[in-house]
Amino acid sequence: MPGFQYFVGSSLDGFIATADDRLDWLLQFDGFEGGEESYNAFMADVGAVVMGGETYAWLRNHESDWPYPGIPCWVFTHHELAAPAGSDITFVRGPVTEFAEDLRRDAGSRNVWVVGGGVLAAQFADTGLLTELIVSVVPVVLGSGKPLLPLARPTAPLELLGCRAMGRGVVELRYRLG
Repeated sequence: MPGFQYFVGSSLDGFIATADDRLDWLLQFDGFEGGEESYNAFMADVGAVVMGGETYAWLRNHESDWPYPGIPCWVFTHHELAAPAGSDITFVRGPVTEFAEDLRRDAGSRNVWVVGGGVLAAQFADTGLLTELIVSVVPVVLGSGKPLLPLARPTAPLELLGCRAMGRGVVELRYRLG
């Protein structure tokens, strides 16, 4: 059954960005062996994406083209934002549970990718909506930054679905939340 998946890159010490939203530590690994194949296989089963306003702003500031053409995108934000021409973006505010069925409807028979950030992914996890965590652990230690999954409370033990070593020391871990 389709679910909500958090597919993300993380430093070895559990951060997805620096405190000032920099990703240069992660982007230096672009093109590592197995990375593109993993991303393409994941995207083949994505029917909708959801992200927070900060992630959306970062994408708009760092990508020349909208990276998810033809895929419905939902952005949780408290700000008035503009969508790029030709994109299918819905801006919302409120609890993630309020929009879960709309996201599932847009995704059809595919999954919803919780793109990020960690705070939004934690909201999906805290409400029991997040079904999978797929994290590529990058061999960099940041020491501080934006946490991978800043939950309100600890989870039950996660079920390991897969683990694979990829190029340049990156390890992809796939867990079912339960």
